[in-house]
Amino acid sequence: MSNTTDSPSTHTSVPVWRANIEIFAIGLGALMAALAQTLILPVLPVISKDLGASTTQAQWLLTSTLLVGAAAVPVISRLADMYGRRPMLIVALGALVVGSVVAALTDNIAVMIAGRALTGLSGAAIPLGISLLVAVLPDARKGSAVALVSAMLGVGGALGLPLAGLVADNFDYRILYWIGAIGAVLSIGMILAFVGNPRGTRTGTIDLPGVALLVGGLVSLVLPLSQGSSWGWGSSKTIGLLALSVVLLAALVFVEKRTSNPLVDMHALSNPPVAITNIASVFVGFALFASFVGTANYVQAPEISGYGFGSSVLVAGLCLLPSGILMLVLAPVAAQLIKKWGGGYVLAAGGLVIAAGLVVRIFATGALWQIVLGATIVGAGTGIAYACLPTLINVHTPAADLAAANGINSLARSMGSTLASAVGGSLLAAITVTVGGTDIPSLGAYRVLFVICAVAAVLAAVAGIAISKMTAVSHNHELQNV
Repeated sequence: MSNTTDSPSTHTSVPVWRANIEIFAIGLGALMAALAQTLILPVLPVISKDLGASTTQAQWLLTSTLLVGAAAVPVISRLADMYGRRPMLIVALGALVVGSVVAALTDNIAVMIAGRALTGLSGAAIPLGISLLVAVLPDARKGSAVALVSAMLGVGGALGLPLAGLVADNFDYRILYWIGAIGAVLSIGMILAFVGNPRGTRTGTIDLPGVALLVGGLVSLVLPLSQGSSWGWGSSKTIGLLALSVVLLAALVFVEKRTSNPLVDMHALSNPPVAITNIASVFVGFALFASFVGTANYVQAPEISGYGFGSSVLVAGLCLLPSGILMLVLAPVAAQLIKKWGGGYVLAAGGLVIAAGLVVRIFATGALWQIVLGATIVGAGTGIAYACLPTLINVHTPAADLAAANGINSLARSMGSTLASAVGGSLLAAITVTVGGTDIPSLGAYRVLFVICAVAAVLAAVAGIAISKMTAVSHNHELQNV
């Protein structure tokens, strides 16, 4: 195995306007990819009715995207290190275009699920965008740009719900698919026209045994986590797949440690700062997603529940809008704080802010503005934390592995959200009150969920402090000023 270095595309002489377009082009693609993950969540009942599909079939419009994304992101990210970050970013965004168009044009639920599965490949757009910006931007712009693109994973969820609510109340839900397709096309066009194309940084062939084990292990893990509530957590199918995931992922570790050109570099992944950052990413992703669910569903609950406000999907989404805006605003601020304090301490601060927002959610339940306040504080903390994660990965990862390392980190955040969906869904289904003959989650259920999320956020803060105590030795000279 031999490595090469990026072509010398990073220069302080890059015009400001060009750098701005590069950031906008990649940021737009990242936002479209993030929106694709959650945008149709509020309109699943509408799709089910329109296509005559069952609730289970409609749910696969989300599950298929999740499964493909989990399996494909690490593979595409490694291919980017080998064959170039820009070409693989175009592939990821191209899949979003094709998949969205297929879903928009069909009246067949199976074809729509296939289109949604294809859009799952776009999950790689965020880690690929981060690694590409590191290669092409001037040093002075890298920190804020990386923070901004990283924040898109949270921003997409926060903006997607009100956008979906607005469309659902006034237009055909298929417009949501067209938004993703058109946005991705615009991003691709600008990337091709303005963003540099550094060559691949790693030579060799793709590790096929590693691909098979990683894909099999992740699918076996994500599928029961996403379907466990309907299958039953004690069912043989759920337990069997979870056990299979453990076996396959353990085999992956064994095989990759003995492979000359591994798909997943276990030695780099086990580097303590990298490993702890990925664990913190799971905690942050968990806390954010559970806050989304705990806000959207919470405010739509009937007032007779004792806590809900009987709000529409649009109002529920608007409650999350300020948090999405803060994530965008605070990303460059966090980048400046990282330069002053270091990524570990800023991650710790973000985790504590998230925990503070969840404490507000636990105790302040009497008015809608209190719900918005708590969700907004959580969003602010998430924006700060998400800005730190890729920076911590980048400064502790060799240049040849940046795309793959960011892909694993993006996967860790997504796995946190998947775990939050499983835990939160089961918890809210288990602790209920009966309203009008129907069981709905109780206020106590939401409070327990927020306590769990607050603990996860505090653990992320502890991880940040632990990282800050370690000596940060950058393997990539391009990142020393990030």
